Amino acid sequence: MAARHTSVEDRYVIRDRNRSLVFGAIITKGPISRSEIAEVTGLSHGTVTKAVAPMVEAGYVTDEAPDEPRDAAESVKGRPRVPLRVRPERRCVVGVKTTGHEVIGVVANLAGTVVVSKRVRLVSAEVADVVRAIGRLVKQLVGSEAGLRECTHDLGVVLGGHVDADRRLVHTSLELGWREVPLARLLTAETGLRTVVENNVNALAVAEQWFGAGVDVPWFVVVTLGAGVGSALVLDGQLMGGVRGGAGELGHAVVEPGGRICRCGNRGCLETVAADPAILASIVEAGGPDLDDIRAAANLARSGDLAATAAFTRAGTALGTQIATLANIVNPQRIILSGEGVVSSDLLMTSLREAFAAHVLLPADHYELLTHPLPDEAWARGAAMVTLQDIFVGSA
Repeated sequence: MAARHTSVEDRYVIRDRNRSLVFGAIITKGPISRSEIAEVTGLSHGTVTKAVAPMVEAGYVTDEAPDEPRDAAESVKGRPRVPLRVRPERRCVVGVKTTGHEVIGVVANLAGTVVVSKRVRLVSAEVADVVRAIGRLVKQLVGSEAGLRECTHDLGVVLGGHVDADRRLVHTSLELGWREVPLARLLTAETGLRTVVENNVNALAVAEQWFGAGVDVPWFVVVTLGAGVGSALVLDGQLMGGVRGGAGELGHAVVEPGGRICRCGNRGCLETVAADPAILASIVEAGGPDLDDIRAAANLARSGDLAATAAFTRAGTALGTQIATLANIVNPQRIILSGEGVVSSDLLMTSLREAFAAHVLLPADHYELLTHPLPDEAWARGAAMVTLQDIFVGSA
C-alpha cells in the first residue's frame, strides 16, 4: 500500500488528560451533552467546551439536534441540551492480534464497532514472515467492503511480550522469540498505515475500559490465562504501562523457587504452574495422559480424574495467591479474569478464591472478582481501541 499523508484535519490529535476524559465520555456514553460530560468527568463546562471544539472541527464528533427541556427548571435556564456523539464512519482502524501461529484482524470504526474480521495462518514466527502476513491481512480487511480503504489510516498490532508503546518497539516476545524488533516501522513500510504496537493484555484492558467489564470502574485489573499468564493495570482511569511498557508481568512472579524452568529463563514463575502448558505438564507428571489441549484437560478433571483435578487446584492456588499480592499493592475495585484459559475457570475458582481470601489484606468481599471469557477477535478489537486511543489521547 502507498504511504498516506496526514491531512490538516487529522492533525487534531487529543493528547492531554482532560481531552482523554472528554473523548472517553463521548465514545462510551454518547449521545451526551457538554454539561453531562462535565458532570461525569468532574471538569468545568468551559474545559469540556474547549476540549470538544477540535473534535467537532475535525469531524470526529458531531452535535445532534437539541433535546427538549426535561423539566420546568431546565426550561427556565433557556439552554437546551445539545448532545454530542462520535461519527463512526469518520475513521476506521485495523486491529491485529499476533500469536505464534496466526494473525487475527478486525476493522473497527470510530465507535469501536467491528465491521469485518479475518484470520491468516503464519508460515513461521520470523519477523519478516509475520510482517508479510499482517500486510496480506490488512489488504484483505480494507478491501473487503466498499469505502474501508478510504477511511482507514491506522493499524494497531498487539502481541504477548514487553512492548515499548511510546517507541513502538517490541523489546522481547517470548512467544514469538523476538528481541528489539522495530515492528511499527516495519509495518508502516509494509502497509502504508500509521502503526501502533502494544502488549496484548494492555490492549484488552483498554477494550474492557471503553466497552466491557471496566466501564465506569476507574480502578481495575485484567488477568489473562492461556499460553501464559498476563495482567494489565488500569488505575484511576489510566492504563499503567510503566517506564518502558514492562508493567503487569504477573506471570513471571516467582511462586515456586527452584521450580520448573520458565520460558523467561527463571525458575518457578507463576506461568510454570498456572499457564495452560503448565497444567498439561502437571497432569503428565502425576501419571495422567499426555494431552495437547486445555479443554481436554478440563473435561478430564470434570470426569473426576485425580491428576487433572490436582493440576487445576494447584494452578488456582498459585493464581489466587499472586492476584492477592497484586490486590494488596494496587487495591483495585474489580479483578477481571479473561483469556482462553478461562474455559476451565470452574475448575480453578474454588482454590483461587480460597487462596485470594487467605492472602489479601482487606476482606476479600471488598473486591469484585469475575471471569469474562472473550474470543480472539476481542483481542484484535483491543488493538483497534489502543489505536483509537493513540489518535485521540496519546499513548498510555
